[in-house]
Amino acid sequence: MQDQGRPQRTDTRRAGPTRRELATSLAVFALAAGLRPGAPRAEGEGTSFSFDGLTDEMRARAATPDSPAEAPEGFWSELDYDAYRLIRFRTERARWQGPDAPFHLHAFHMGWLFPEPVQLHEVRDGIARKIVFTAEDFEYLGALAEKVPGGIELPGVAGFRLNHPLNRPDRHDELVAFLGASYFRALGRGSAYGISARGLAVNTARGLAEEFPRFSRFWIERDPGGGPVVTVHAAMESASLTGAFRLVIRPGTDTVMDVTARLFFRQDVEEIGVAPLTSMFLFSDVNRGDFDDYRPQVHDSDGLMIERANGDVIWRPLNNPARLATSYFAEDSPRAFGLFQRDRLFANHQDPGARYDRRPSLKVEPAGDWGPGAVRLVEIPTALEVTDNIVAFWVPQEPVRAGAALQFGYRLVWGDLPPDPAAALAHVVRSAAGAGGVSGVEPVPGTRKFVVDFAGGIIADLPGDAGITPVVGVSGGDVTGVTLERIEGQAIWRVVIDAAVTERSDGGDGLPDVVELSLHLAGYGRKLSEDWLFQWVVS
Repeated sequence: MQDQGRPQRTDTRRAGPTRRELATSLAVFALAAGLRPGAPRAEGEGTSFSFDGLTDEMRARAATPDSPAEAPEGFWSELDYDAYRLIRFRTERARWQGPDAPFHLHAFHMGWLFPEPVQLHEVRDGIARKIVFTAEDFEYLGALAEKVPGGIELPGVAGFRLNHPLNRPDRHDELVAFLGASYFRALGRGSAYGISARGLAVNTARGLAEEFPRFSRFWIERDPGGGPVVTVHAAMESASLTGAFRLVIRPGTDTVMDVTARLFFRQDVEEIGVAPLTSMFLFSDVNRGDFDDYRPQVHDSDGLMIERANGDVIWRPLNNPARLATSYFAEDSPRAFGLFQRDRLFANHQDPGARYDRRPSLKVEPAGDWGPGAVRLVEIPTALEVTDNIVAFWVPQEPVRAGAALQFGYRLVWGDLPPDPAAALAHVVRSAAGAGGVSGVEPVPGTRKFVVDFAGGIIADLPGDAGITPVVGVSGGDVTGVTLERIEGQAIWRVVIDAAVTERSDGGDGLPDVVELSLHLAGYGRKLSEDWLFQWVVS
């Protein structure tokens, strides 16, 4: 899956237009649209705006066929990857700038992967005014510097970002960015960009064309009292649906977004994904042998976490399988789920440029009763770390039909999100896998060894002879051996599982496609750890 917010290089290039062609097309566009050069400004007297008003508009739009507007012609439509990289937003042209302003607004230029204009509006006292951008808001480097006339008013932008003094009071760091379809990213204090969220997923990895709803218009509202909170409203457009979104953003050590999504369906949809998360996993100790790389691990996230309604916690290490893999975790109103980056040690990543050790975790906390459904995890094979290949989202149990109106409320929490040191359950700190059998001898075909380390919880201070038992489950295979030991001096309990593939019992030929494994620690009449789950995709 291509991350719509992370540009990727293509090999398809064509020469850009001549200076005369650019000047001619820009002049024609400007005359037709009545555009004019100018300084940063908001356009017109404004119109009244409210989230309920936006909801009513999008509900009405869903009753009519989708009619996407054609992308406007201009020099932006001729930009390829190399040309797009030559465009920078001028920081001195940021909206709302000032040393005491809690947020500075920057725009992303149209072009390349982003041909459709996105409209931005500022809301003050219930009145919305369009934010207008011109070519003077951007710096055009290299060959573009002589090709783009200054001051031409742009038909829109590709998206925007908000900067905030997140890490130090004297500098506005990038906090959140909305760019491409309905993708957005945010940072907690000390984080480096990694995982993305989306407004909605539609028919992801279902054997038919995936639909990517897009945020076409935004209304951004600052706190009237000047506080560190900003509210982003967005209109969602798609062939199958429309939507009205509200995101209340509060930056901090963990950046928090309270999201309200109101969705209106034009058509039946096979599967929707609510609160979808998109990340990258290339390799770790579960598949280290498949990659010849000096770095021990490469991933934005290393596991899926689900906190169930009864308080149990599932930890599912991520994998980069040989073929597409998908898992459904049936739940009824879970407390939370998310894609986490638990390994925070630089020594385990060894990448001073990418800083995978600083990539944020992202947790979804549903508001209200979401009812029955499932958390779905999709793992897409990839050989490159520039491709986001991990997707997780909530799938409601009831199918979505044309004419349906749904509302979901949830909180997104971005940051390190370490395990609670006061939690009673031990958590998984490492998952590893390798060839099965006895070390030092020839591996046995059809076998695999899994190593799971637990730390924390009430078992952290128990001695090695404590009454703790590993509880192992398997489907599609056999467990041929299980050992448990306490690693001295590290307060870690290690479980080693030897598993083997078995013949099908359903009358089919050959071996099963996957072997499902589960593990938790138990003792003293209670569960003592998270539930570790893993899907061994048999190659």
